[in-house]
Amino acid sequence: MARETSPRVVVAPDKFKGSLTAREAAAALAAGIAHARPDAEITQLLVADGGDGTVDAFVAAGWERVELTAPGPTGDPEPTAYAMRDAIAVVELAAVVGLVKLPGDDPDPLGASTYGLGVVIAHALARGATEVIIGLGGSASTDGGAGMLQALGARILDAEGRELALGGAALAYATEFDRSGLDSHIAAARFTLACDVDNPLLGPTGATAVYGPQKGATAGDLPILEAALANWSRLVGPDFADLPGAGAAGGTGFGALAVLGAQVHSGIEVILDLLDFRTLVGDATLVITGEGSLDSQSLHGKAPIGVCSVAQAAGVPAVAAVGRTTLAADEIRSAGFAACYALADLEPDPAQSMSNAGPLLQKVGEQIATEHLPA
Repeated sequence: MARETSPRVVVAPDKFKGSLTAREAAAALAAGIAHARPDAEITQLLVADGGDGTVDAFVAAGWERVELTAPGPTGDPEPTAYAMRDAIAVVELAAVVGLVKLPGDDPDPLGASTYGLGVVIAHALARGATEVIIGLGGSASTDGGAGMLQALGARILDAEGRELALGGAALAYATEFDRSGLDSHIAAARFTLACDVDNPLLGPTGATAVYGPQKGATAGDLPILEAALANWSRLVGPDFADLPGAGAAGGTGFGALAVLGAQVHSGIEVILDLLDFRTLVGDATLVITGEGSLDSQSLHGKAPIGVCSVAQAAGVPAVAAVGRTTLAADEIRSAGFAACYALADLEPDPAQSMSNAGPLLQKVGEQIATEHLPA
């Protein structure tokens, strides 16, 4: 139990996309709390749900940052990193082949590939990883994980026996999938997909239809990619195409499920378990979490909801500090939050709110400390 004269606060936000990293958000909130309550014991923890910022969250928690160079989504070599502790590696797809890695932010919906992700996984396996957590989110490609598997030693051939080019569109010409050359370390490793979408690979709720446009796919590109993924699934394992999460990250989930034997789990739950968050909040007085936007999508397994759930289970009140929220007060209460503070309430202009997010979040931290910490 936290000492009454010294409240213990756990500050565990995700990033405020476009404004603050999770580290910056946590620091701003902590500064506000410390100003209002100098006696408070404040623990800062970065969280993520498998997307952008996942590796940073683990490095901040003391895991080793392993740096390397790997092909980005269009093949250009890019510096990247993963986190490792003992024999567990945490790989963030977004940090290797995500939208944020597109040269000049120019999408390549037909040709972008997950090859670089496979390069990073192979690197982790070679360093002794026997458990690989793959954070799926922010993908720039729709290649069904084919590039990832090619980097891990699989061969995809066309009707002439030639190696297939990278990218989703090329999969329409695949006629043979040869897994005999797969990295030998794979058999002894366990793969977990940190993923919060349950889309199948194909169809109206599949990888192409739902997420293709976000990656720059035009109306003319969509049927090309859908047909290519359908051919790919027939070749590799049609039974896996309908599994929840197969459509995650442009179908990367499918490739990992069908070939690597991966299991899909809630991204935030995986991350919080590995960070031992339940132990951390056990004797806390208050937990503060947040992200840029708390909305209906957040309710389906985003980081703040996961943090709130763990706090609730421990009997610790949780407060959300967000850029904005579209949720009604009863929805916020139903999600388990004791309160929600939005920067938009302090600065209604979105541009100003985003550019001044740090100072605004510090004010929110002060307000939360004043209103939710025992005197």
